[in-house]
Amino acid sequence: MSFPRVRRPWRLAAEAAAVLTAAVVAFPLYWMVLSAVKPAGEVQSEDPRPWTSQPSLDAFRRVFGQQDFARYFLNSLLVAGTVVMVSAVVAFLAATAVTRFRFRFRTTLLVMFLVAQMVPVEALTIPLFFLLRDAGQTVPGIGLNTLGSLILPHIAFSLPFAIWMLRGFVRAVPEALEEAAYLDGAGRSRFLWQILFPLVFPGLVATSVFSFISTWNDFLFAKSFIVSATENSTLPMALLVFFKDEGNDWGGIMAASTVMTVPVLVFFVLVQRRLVSGLGGAVKD
Repeated sequence: MSFPRVRRPWRLAAEAAAVLTAAVVAFPLYWMVLSAVKPAGEVQSEDPRPWTSQPSLDAFRRVFGQQDFARYFLNSLLVAGTVVMVSAVVAFLAATAVTRFRFRFRTTLLVMFLVAQMVPVEALTIPLFFLLRDAGQTVPGIGLNTLGSLILPHIAFSLPFAIWMLRGFVRAVPEALEEAAYLDGAGRSRFLWQILFPLVFPGLVATSVFSFISTWNDFLFAKSFIVSATENSTLPMALLVFFKDEGNDWGGIMAASTVMTVPVLVFFVLVQRRLVSGLGGAVKD
């Protein structure tokens, strides 16, 4: 005779805490979507309700009716995609170099990566503004009012974290595997891209998620470095259209925010399996 398994109290408490935490985290997203589909009268109501009986898509029509919204969306995809790909490749090569090779000031370099993460972005915005302004006079494409002025700073800020995190994944690959590959006739380049790269790919996915989110949601750099060329603005700048002197269009703001969230959710769905294994490897290290 078999008896049903009884869950331990601590496990029930842990599951209840997990459900409560998930509900707290998901509630702002629910309220954002709800406000986006509410009629204007309900959004501005002094008695807000966590539901609506008359959903409307008028806010989304106003968002997609903006003249430059599609251009802003494509600019955000281009900037975020470029930052993710370039930072992933460079971080992989740099992490391999600082892990597999011994050279002078290697430890100092790793400490500098950590120090770079401690500097607030706001403290570097003004120096970066003048640097990009002067660089644009000699190197076209990276000065102010260009997409390059957004891509380069985000790559620079993404690399320290990505390199430091990928070190653990590269270190976890046994050196005996590298030696066996060389004995079988594989060169350094073949080992790097055909053997090592697939093994550390979960770590690349994990670091790419952070790079994508920080770049996609960036407002500070987009506001500071795109001064006059509004055609090169990114999606967060589209939210400013709905802030008006006579009254903010909260329905439009929430609808635009919902549209901004969709690519992030799609990116998570595409990489979720690799992301879980990548974060697990990082914790293990």
